[in-house]
Amino acid sequence: MGYINPLGEEKILNLLFKFSIPAIVGMMVNALYNIVDRMFIGRSGDLGSNGLEAITIVFPIMFILLAIAILFGIGGATLFSIRLGEKKQEEAEKALGNGFSLLIISGLVFMILGQIFLVPLLSLFGAKEEIMPYATQYMRVIFSGAVFQILSMGLNNFIRADGSPNYAMATMFLGAGTNILLDYIFIFVFKMGMSGAALATILAQLFSCIWVVSYFVGKKSRTKLKLKYMKLNFQMVIRIVSLGLPGFLLQLANSLLNAILNKSLLHYGGNVAGMGIINSIQALLVMPIIGIRQGAQPIISFNFGAKKYNRAKKAVKLAILAATIIIVVGYVVIRVFPEGIIGMFNKEPEVLEFGSYALLAWFLCAPVIGFQIIAANFFQAIGRAKSATFLTLTRQVILLIPAIIVFPKIWGINGLLYAAPFADFFSAILTGIWFYYGMKGLKEKPDEISNDIDGKVVL
Repeated sequence: MGYINPLGEEKILNLLFKFSIPAIVGMMVNALYNIVDRMFIGRSGDLGSNGLEAITIVFPIMFILLAIAILFGIGGATLFSIRLGEKKQEEAEKALGNGFSLLIISGLVFMILGQIFLVPLLSLFGAKEEIMPYATQYMRVIFSGAVFQILSMGLNNFIRADGSPNYAMATMFLGAGTNILLDYIFIFVFKMGMSGAALATILAQLFSCIWVVSYFVGKKSRTKLKLKYMKLNFQMVIRIVSLGLPGFLLQLANSLLNAILNKSLLHYGGNVAGMGIINSIQALLVMPIIGIRQGAQPIISFNFGAKKYNRAKKAVKLAILAATIIIVVGYVVIRVFPEGIIGMFNKEPEVLEFGSYALLAWFLCAPVIGFQIIAANFFQAIGRAKSATFLTLTRQVILLIPAIIVFPKIWGINGLLYAAPFADFFSAILTGIWFYYGMKGLKEKPDEISNDIDGKVVL
């Protein structure tokens, strides 16, 4: 085969633009339609703050759904990229086929379990009696379309790794555009309430699912989805899971974090609807960073697999710079216009007052988030799953969850809100130390790091 993959030859800056900008746009659009969901629900006379609170309560369950897509999507795409870099085309096709099967199986399992245990699950995550009908209506429909969401989100990572970032971006546009349009129709025209918002989401993901599968069975893809490679291989499944584990655990941590946060807010007198708005703003702020991370991952993984270590290191440095610039701009906007931002979602006095104050406290140390996310992901991109898992979890689990539990006992609601900047700051310091030695070790001990892909992981 005479095809030369541009990931190993083209200028790193050009590649980062080519891969990250579509990913950023796609992730922003993705975040936007979740935000538009909240805006439509928050401004609907039938739903209002009750609808907003219900969406906030079910948010942890949505994180679990995303976690599954990341486990097999990012994990499979990382292995896929590394094998392409090593010029092992058949192994790359096996990674694609196995990833596809894992995404479908997990989606079906998630759907069945979700329908069976819906009410106990919502109670566990803090749904009060008056909120339960809203949350039940929403999640009953969401669980019905879980397989479409997991497959479309997971397989989109393979499209990017196959060298088609613009097509991956188009997937996001298709899903988001459809969702926003159907949200308006179902909520405001047909007055379908929470079930209408959920139906808009799963129909949008169904269209996205058809779109991503057609890519790998059509003419556009460089690597084809083949039936013979969909049969699960135990060793390959283990590798996919190990590489997807950091992102998976991060999303599970987000789920646990949001559940604890919601219960703590109720206990210490915070406003759950206001915190739900802050979750949306946080998604909007962090999604561009996730886009950069997604864009940089195949560049780093491919060049690591091809043993072009300087190119891999240059890619991560440029990604960190870009992520930091974006997050600082967002941080400045938040500091200048807190009330205006909260008011876009809901203008009820309690929501506005609490949300404006909480927004400033929660994002106090936000400028370091970009570095922490990209630097931690570097270890995942080169196959160092244990390092990536540990660093990824420092911010959301090891530091933030204990702080949310302990700080309010000492400082009340202020302790809860300032737990976030505490975790952001110290996780960035820890990641910085790890990253410094990781970059140094990549240059000095390439053979040792290469072995890490096959399970000999070096912390």
